[in-house]
Amino acid sequence: MSESVQAPEKTRQSNPEAPAGRVAPATAPRRRRARPSERGILSDFDRARPRTRWAMRTAQGLVLVMLLVAAIGPMLWLAKAAVTTTQDTLRTPLALWPNGIDWANLSTAWNEAEISRYFTNTVWVALGSWFCQLLVATTGGYVLSVLRPRFSRLLTGAVLATLFVPGVVVLVPLFLTVLELPVLGTSLLNTYWAVWLPAGANAFNLLLVKRFMDSLPRDVFEAARMDGAGPFRMLVAVVLPMSKPILGVVSIFAVLNAWKDFLWPLIVLPEPTIQPLSVRLPIIRDTVELDVFLAALLISMALPIAIFLAFQRLFLRNAGLGGAVKG
Repeated sequence: MSESVQAPEKTRQSNPEAPAGRVAPATAPRRRRARPSERGILSDFDRARPRTRWAMRTAQGLVLVMLLVAAIGPMLWLAKAAVTTTQDTLRTPLALWPNGIDWANLSTAWNEAEISRYFTNTVWVALGSWFCQLLVATTGGYVLSVLRPRFSRLLTGAVLATLFVPGVVVLVPLFLTVLELPVLGTSLLNTYWAVWLPAGANAFNLLLVKRFMDSLPRDVFEAARMDGAGPFRMLVAVVLPMSKPILGVVSIFAVLNAWKDFLWPLIVLPEPTIQPLSVRLPIIRDTVELDVFLAALLISMALPIAIFLAFQRLFLRNAGLGGAVKG
């Protein structure tokens, strides 16, 4: 009898907040749930072994080295061969300057091979294509995402359908259009407009910007409308400042695509004096020495590499595509 009376007293002493007529239930210790092991080739037991961990780290290091060699190796070899004589490049292509460094290859390629002129032409082509693509992608994405006209879904579907059409199919109709404009009746051949205007019709960039603007908060647009902002002012003062990440990504894509484009500039720019580097380099190869040609290739790669290094954080972290993917 005494044991049965002492049991509630002990319970009340351990939990003084419990009422006098009730006995607090004994709480069992909680057990932590074990995390489910990830499925893979190796089990958790094998991963815990020192030999297995060492073998995995060694394999990962070898794969990383192979990827670095495959990605950066050709560019490093080109940088080395650009300042090496032709004889050394042909005899010992992997040796590091057996007869010294020949810096004159860069000046010869820049001046005598007229790389400076073609480099300037390429910069103009890239800047014009970048402006047209950014203008069309920004305004088109703004109309389809923010203004949303009555047939916006139909227009979005039509733009999306153009992504499934190969570029070779529209090459001849596009050339005939550039050769003689339907309304004006003038020709755009041997002008940079023949490259800039078709570059602006990029459905991928337009849908990318549109998808990003879909994720922007609608409350900001409603507040701007209540303050009396029109469509143009809303675009300039509200939408564009919020869309800087995606505009940076589109700019990188536009410049790099215009810099490496070969077929369309070759067709619409037959005049050699206005052709970009992508068109002139195959022709220069037969007129200069190998070391000068390699130096010209290195100069043509300078600007794309500099752009990537300057915007690598934006490009690798994919900051501008975050809202586009989430929707």
